[in-house]
Amino acid sequence: MIKVTILGDPKGKGRPRMSTKSGVAYTPKDTIMYENLVRHEYAAQRGEKLLGAINAKITAFYSIPKSVSKKKRQEMIEGKIRPIKKPDTDNVAKIVLDSLNKIAFDDDSQVVSLSVDKYYSDNPRVELTLESVQNA
Repeated sequence: MIKVTILGDPKGKGRPRMSTKSGVAYTPKDTIMYENLVRHEYAAQRGEKLLGAINAKITAFYSIPKSVSKKKRQEMIEGKIRPIKKPDTDNVAKIVLDSLNKIAFDDDSQVVSLSVDKYYSDNPRVELTLESVQNA
């Protein structure tokens, strides 16, 4: 089992943009920067490549808004109030898994089971757990 933490607010995979001059599609700069951060953290914390089928669990911890009451803040920390905000869970999973292609696994098609959860925290981050599936 491999566990990796990516510090900072969770990001979602940005949609490709079109250049107005050349008509060529390109990936937004903030998407590239976050993918590079995920790769760097994976290499620094584990760096192991998995083979075969993989279970992936992604837990995204979002910053608590400064404007909330103390009562609401406590409910957010306890997980009673969960984030219903962007980025969407599917976009968080997409940016994390896409960035680990050829690094943590040959291709993210190896992921046969995926769970993504969103919570609030005073320590925004993304926690990733990858585990090989036995007998798959």
